[in-house]
Amino acid sequence: MAKEELIEMQGVVNEVLPDTRFRVTLENGHELIAYSAGKMRKHHIRILAGDKVSLELSPYDLTKGRIKFRHLEGRGPGPAGGQRRR
Repeated sequence: MAKEELIEMQGVVNEVLPDTRFRVTLENGHELIAYSAGKMRKHHIRILAGDKVSLELSPYDLTKGRIKFRHLEGRGPGPAGGQRRR
């Protein structure tokens, strides 16, 4: 059985919900619940209300999605102001 192709969409986070879930409105106006991808959790990427995000949706359930990328407004790629040290 072949793996189904995921649907990629863009949206805006409306509300931050408990348990790392978010209410997101897609570009076409549909609203859904999304969770952050594992690599975003691993690298402590914070998602706030108003952020533009890229999502992956399963063709079987279009009411749930996975946030795979957070778009930065007003900044280019790379670290801003130098590398952050831990």
